[in-house]
Amino acid sequence: MKPVRVLIVDDDPLVRAGLSMILSGGEEVSVVGQAADGGEVAAAVTQHRPDVVLMDIRMPGVDGLAATEALRNRPGAPEVLVLTTFDADEYVLRALRAGASGFLLKDTPPAQIKQAVLRVARGEATLSPSVTRQLITHVAAGPPDRGQAAGRLARLSTREREVALAVAQGRSNAEISAELFMSVATVKAHVSRVLTKLDLNNRVQVALLVHDAGLA
Repeated sequence: MKPVRVLIVDDDPLVRAGLSMILSGGEEVSVVGQAADGGEVAAAVTQHRPDVVLMDIRMPGVDGLAATEALRNRPGAPEVLVLTTFDADEYVLRALRAGASGFLLKDTPPAQIKQAVLRVARGEATLSPSVTRQLITHVAAGPPDRGQAAGRLARLSTREREVALAVAQGRSNAEISAELFMSVATVKAHVSRVLTKLDLNNRVQVALLVHDAGLA
């Protein structure tokens, strides 16, 4: 199996060096490049072709939010995993809505950072239920339009809706499989249909839509 290719974007060289050391230990992840500002991301992605971009939010030039929005609008864009502290929550939520696949706190234990990168590369959930609740509780980016969110979820079949709710609770494919008595392959197929019907990029956006509908 090829290692997951990672691009690290952070304005602090010590953070970049630390993350590189954490991720480079072993054969599962390969750090293929670094960038010090969001303005460097497009060129770095073209040059290094990463599978996952670890993106800081607060940078002095182009911040991680703008860089994430620009990157996720590109065809075949890599997944984005944002790095933050809770004092930047409102920006994190906007980044997730823009298509980032999840977020990590900068004090996350090294082993969990690597596992989060691997999960994002596989397209799996990256937010635990407790972290999802903290994000929803602490972030106030304006009241959601519950009617609009509920209307979008109404496009789903009963089974797809059950899967969407499980995704919003931070369940993995294996956990959904056990909970809803279906194979993992069937779960993956349902998740794919949910993303297509809702015109979303990833599972995190599904969780946010369920939250907006008042069903989280």
